[in-house]
Order: sequence, then C-alpha cells, then structure tokens
Amino acid sequence: MNEQIVARHWVALAAPKAAPAVATSTVLILGRIWNANGAEHSVGNAALMAVLAAGAATAGAFAAAGRGGGDGVLAATAFATSGGLALAGVAGYADGIPLPLLLWVVATTVAYGIAARYWRTDRRDSVAYERQSVVRREDHTHIERVELLRSRTQIEVARESVAYADALAAALTARATLPGFDPAALTRAGLPEVPALDHAKEY
Repeated sequence: MNEQIVARHWVALAAPKAAPAVATSTVLILGRIWNANGAEHSVGNAALMAVLAAGAATAGAFAAAGRGGGDGVLAATAFATSGGLALAGVAGYADGIPLPLLLWVVATTVAYGIAARYWRTDRRDSVAYERQSVVRREDHTHIERVELLRSRTQIEVARESVAYADALAAALTARATLPGFDPAALTRAGLPEVPALDHAKEY
C-alpha cells in the first residue's frame, strides 16, 4: 500500500491563512474608493449599508438559533457579511482614514478568531482520519500476514502428506518384490491411514 505523497506549494498552504486579511483589506479599499466617489457624508448610503448589515446580522442570528443547534457555517457567513457591510459603510461614509483603519483591525482580528476555530476543527478531523487510516492499514497488514502463514502451513502439511504417501507406496512396492511376501498378513496387521490427496491439485 504505497501512497503517493504530493508536496503542496507554499502558496497553496499560505492562501487559507491570508484569506481573512485579504477579505477585510478588499472591503476597506472598496469602501475608500466609494468614499472618493461621493459616498462621504452621504446619509442615504450610510443608512443603506446600516440596513444591509443589520439584515445580514439578523439572518446570522436566525441561522445560529435554528432547529437542531443551527447551521454554523451559514451563521458565520451571515455575520461575516454583516461585518463586511458595516466596515464598507464606515469606510465609505467617514471623512478620515483612522476610523476605517480601526474597524479594519477589529474586523481582521475577529475574522482570524473565527477562522482559527474552523482551522482547529479541520486539523483535528485530519489527524483523526490519518490515525484511523493507519489503524486500518495495520489491521489489513496483520490479516494478510496471518493468512499467508496459514496458507504456507497448509501447503507444507499437504506436501509432507504426499511425500509420506509416496514413500509408503514405494516401500510396499519394494516389499512385494521380496520372497515370502504375504499380502494377507499385511492386510490383517493394518496400514497407517494415508490422507487422500489430489497430486495435481497440490502441485
């Protein structure tokens, strides 16, 4: 059971770790672009983003409190959307950069906190799967070894039985050629039981 080991590129390994920062940075940049194109001090735009953020947060709350413990992925997505909309609204409405940057830091920190929880869960699942795979491989290997030993033992026993039968037949043939051989006496004395074997099947 030789499994091919594929080394992942460092970019593929780093991409999930950088995703939260990239997402919040993209929202901040788009918000500032929106600010430069007329969103600054626009009450209507700010109210729209506030309503959208509140709606996303409400959807996340309903998803988290759903039947059976709720859908964690859907709730996390809704809350992340709400935070992104709030960040975009503040970045577009505010006239300076300090407040958007502060919210960007908070949003990025929260995003990494949420992501770290899922990363730990995925890591535990991966480790558990690897351990189960190792146990299954060891069990299969043990069973294969036992079956191989059993088959070899059966073959050796069969060969010894065939050799014994051949030797006995040769001895009887040689004895029959000697003078004074009495087959009836040999029959009365009895012969060792020879197992019936199919020579063609064994060889």
